[in-house]
Amino acid sequence: MFKFDIPNASWICKPQNYSALKDKIIIKTEPNTDLWQKTYYNFEHDNIPALLTSTSEKYFSFTIKTSFDSKKQFDQCGVIIYQDSNNWFKASIEYENETYQRLGSVVTNNGYSDWATTDIDAKFKTMYYRLSRRESDFCIENSNDGITFKQMRIFHLFKGNSEIKFGVYACSPSDSSFTATFTDMSVTECQWKKHQ
Repeated sequence: MFKFDIPNASWICKPQNYSALKDKIIIKTEPNTDLWQKTYYNFEHDNIPALLTSTSEKYFSFTIKTSFDSKKQFDQCGVIIYQDSNNWFKASIEYENETYQRLGSVVTNNGYSDWATTDIDAKFKTMYYRLSRRESDFCIENSNDGITFKQMRIFHLFKGNSEIKFGVYACSPSDSSFTATFTDMSVTECQWKKHQ
């Protein structure tokens, strides 16, 4: 199985302040950075920093722990698949206020984004994610402890049938900045079992 090789990964919208070590990535976000296409808000934003690796492996799972000190609405960090500006996926916790935040994911196919969310307590400042691939279908799960994972959604990427670019991202869509830390990265055999 391949590895998420941090030293050889590539940035899109490389941030000014970051650290990319062998087993840890730290990103300090910059204000007004966001990723969204058209739906409802009617804007097109595509300037988030993301550290990506690429693979043509059809079956695998990518697990990572995120830690963050988000403090302003829409601050977020998590996992991402980025094929191009109109075809991508991201999952994260988005800060709302001191009471709650939104655990959610966005799937963008052919230039239109959706956003599926559930509200969680604002006290959570760490989260594990596990992204699994079965050809051009994907499953995203989350976990509080890195052991027990719960499904967030299953989705399809129209441009996800060959090589994909995936990794981590962090951004602050409003006038804000925070530090996101990514650790406990692993790539394993696909943990999302074939449907029987």
